[in-house]
Amino acid sequence: MAGSDQTKKSFKLRSQRWFDDPEDPGMTALYTERYLNFGLTRGELQSGKPIIGIAQTGSDLAPCNRHHLDLAKRVRDGIIAAGGIPLEFPIHPIQETGKRPTAALDRNLAYLSLVEVLHGYPLDGVVLTTGCDKTTPACLMGAATVNIPAIVLSGGPMLDGHFRGQLTGSGTIVWAARKQLAAGEIDYERFMELVASSATSVGHCNTMGTALSMNSLAEALGMSLPGCAAIPAPFRERGQMAYATGRRIVEMVHENLRPSDILTRQAFENAIVAASAIGASTNCPPHIIAIARHMGVALTIEDWDRIGHDIPLLVDCQPAGRFLGEAFHRAGGVPAVMRELLQAGKLHGDAMTVTGRSYASNLERLEEPDREVIRAYGSPMKQHAGFAILSGNIFDNAVMKISVIDESFRRRFLADPPNVFEGKVVVFEGPEDYHDRIEDPSLGIDERTVLVIRNCGPVGYPGSAEVVNMQPPAALIKAGIDTLPTMGDGRQSGTSGSPSILNISPEAAVGGGLALMKSGDPIRIDLNTRKVDLLIPEAELAARRAAWQPPKLPNKTPWEEIQRSMVGQLGTGACLEPATLYLNVLESRGESRHNH
Repeated sequence: MAGSDQTKKSFKLRSQRWFDDPEDPGMTALYTERYLNFGLTRGELQSGKPIIGIAQTGSDLAPCNRHHLDLAKRVRDGIIAAGGIPLEFPIHPIQETGKRPTAALDRNLAYLSLVEVLHGYPLDGVVLTTGCDKTTPACLMGAATVNIPAIVLSGGPMLDGHFRGQLTGSGTIVWAARKQLAAGEIDYERFMELVASSATSVGHCNTMGTALSMNSLAEALGMSLPGCAAIPAPFRERGQMAYATGRRIVEMVHENLRPSDILTRQAFENAIVAASAIGASTNCPPHIIAIARHMGVALTIEDWDRIGHDIPLLVDCQPAGRFLGEAFHRAGGVPAVMRELLQAGKLHGDAMTVTGRSYASNLERLEEPDREVIRAYGSPMKQHAGFAILSGNIFDNAVMKISVIDESFRRRFLADPPNVFEGKVVVFEGPEDYHDRIEDPSLGIDERTVLVIRNCGPVGYPGSAEVVNMQPPAALIKAGIDTLPTMGDGRQSGTSGSPSILNISPEAAVGGGLALMKSGDPIRIDLNTRKVDLLIPEAELAARRAAWQPPKLPNKTPWEEIQRSMVGQLGTGACLEPATLYLNVLESRGESRHNH
């Protein structure tokens, strides 16, 4: 058997294990012959040229990524020009606005399938096409696990949306229009017009939602070519970036530059700092932690507060600011932000990137950014704009986005005493319960109420739903109170400007403290001490805990049952826990056995 054990043989390229092993002509012929049936030649496959995978996330089911079907052609051109051979393959679709019960359910599924492709097929390197929220972490998690040369090509944001002369940002306009509809200011037709006006072209969200945030952080991690993240999808530069990315991945294979060389602890700290500076989505912490875990880098939810909280907000982009993706790109994009952070001494400039050079060297020749959109570090939009990581007597950790706390919210809820709020909770069992009862006057919802939603986490929903940014009842909105404090064990859209307390871990469905809450309970939120406490006696909490029974969670599909059986909490990345034990699998576990 030793003669057929390819893990003990030295090959110039991994793909030669399949396509050019003279010591095993039987298997070489079997692997090679079927790849000839659509036009490839034996000469190409046995030429010693790198075989480069193009991980295709675009499809009709994923409209935010669909233009990757065309961009892949330019990636192919770049790969061929650099002396590689491209092989395109599909990724399980993940469309945030289309998938029920939530696209978050499928992040880990797409990750698993990508690991199997990268590990089990003759690929020397891979271009990861990303865009819509969960496609970016899924691809980076998979590349980290297998650890072959990989590079991210993001799809870019849509063009700016407009309605009657006003900018309308994707997602953000949804939440604003919902309040207008509830207040009776617009009707159904105008509501639909307003929301549709933000979806102007191919591309993902044009706000600093999770899509633009995560693709910006992929660049901040060093996994994209400089300037890649913010180029609007229809711009010619997007196709040019695709070509350059295709060329670069071939060079990376020859250099054996892999995710483990780039995704270091320094890179993840850079990403945390960048997230604060751009006003990134609250979905970023669990995704970045998940990537780190699959890379084998220790990163905790508390690191987001410790490293990033004091970083100022530099980017004036919705929902924390005014502008959209086009302006962010024209102003200088991620490189301009990273240079501000580097010059302020907040960045690890020696961190390696996919260019083969350090982050600092990538930033040496940049023009002055548009200071209306990207502020100087010393003149930011807001000071201390990172994420607050909260804990208390009802949960271990939760996330709150400080950059979206506006003056109105601060005056109403966090002024007396400063950064502290006391009120009562009204508890909803999920989004259906919320929509059914939010207008019920018997709930007694007023401006001292915290709206709480539970059973919406990775296990409870399943997958964790974007439902925490609940709006007040219509009567309060009409009275001028269009926002209340909200909290829950689910997530919220990165396009939402609501300063919710979310991603609460552990979630109610697994016995977390939210399961013990009752409507009317008093609560204290103290941002100074990062504490959220239910103000009831510990004996009462203990009695409720003793009486708690796990909910019955019906599964609609086999994957829901599988995910629920092994998924972790949002505070630790909502990973499939057994999968986090599989690190650098090619080196640690070797190639798989032959298939015949």
